[in-house]
Amino acid sequence: MSILCVIPVRGGSKGVPGKNRRLVGGKPLVVWTIEQALAAHPEMDVLVSTDDPQLAEIAREAGADVPFLRPAELARDETATEPVILHAIAHREAEGRRPDAVMLLQATSPVRLPGTIDRAISQFEQTGVDSLVGVVAQTPFLWRQGEPAFAHYDIDARPRRQDITADGFFYRETGSLYLTRTEIYQTRGNRLGGNVGLFVMDDIEGIDIDTEIDLNLAAHELQRVTPGDGARTEPITSKGTAQ
Repeated sequence: MSILCVIPVRGGSKGVPGKNRRLVGGKPLVVWTIEQALAAHPEMDVLVSTDDPQLAEIAREAGADVPFLRPAELARDETATEPVILHAIAHREAEGRRPDAVMLLQATSPVRLPGTIDRAISQFEQTGVDSLVGVVAQTPFLWRQGEPAFAHYDIDARPRRQDITADGFFYRETGSLYLTRTEIYQTRGNRLGGNVGLFVMDDIEGIDIDTEIDLNLAAHELQRVTPGDGARTEPITSKGTAQ
């Protein structure tokens, strides 16, 4: 299976200005995701889609392919991710290199444990799903506003957290990782479609950078889980076995 890995990074950011090129744990934020993608087994075709020349140079130096600068109409604040992926697919097709599947890695969710990407590819191939979404487990202790407010669990039979089995958890998209058959993008214009599988990630892999505090937290965790820095290499979550 040929996999095109697309890492989309814009030069602009309202919440944390220039965050994709900010130094996090000693290297530009986007470089963490590029290095993780390039280390994957089996190998992927790693492409960075950006509108920013400085980010393009950073990505090339890190080993990614940056075959174009993304057009301005695909780099606005309101631009969805799917048209950016379709643009990258079309570029590869024009080169006669249509991929079987596309892995979308978002640089603003940079914490991925060693082996996470390999495990996602393996699950995708073994299960035969059409799309795979990275998720982290959440307890069922969730509420909705209303008149009155209501819970997503039986408040008269509140379970102990340690007694909750894997099928009793909700799952939240991390935004970090999606793996999708190319035809799903081209027929649905969506990163998710067909038979969707859940790829369960470790709790710390759910970090998403929207604030300066998030940047500091990501830097701490990236340095902690990177091999050679006293890293752990196995998931630590107790919320069921990763799939």
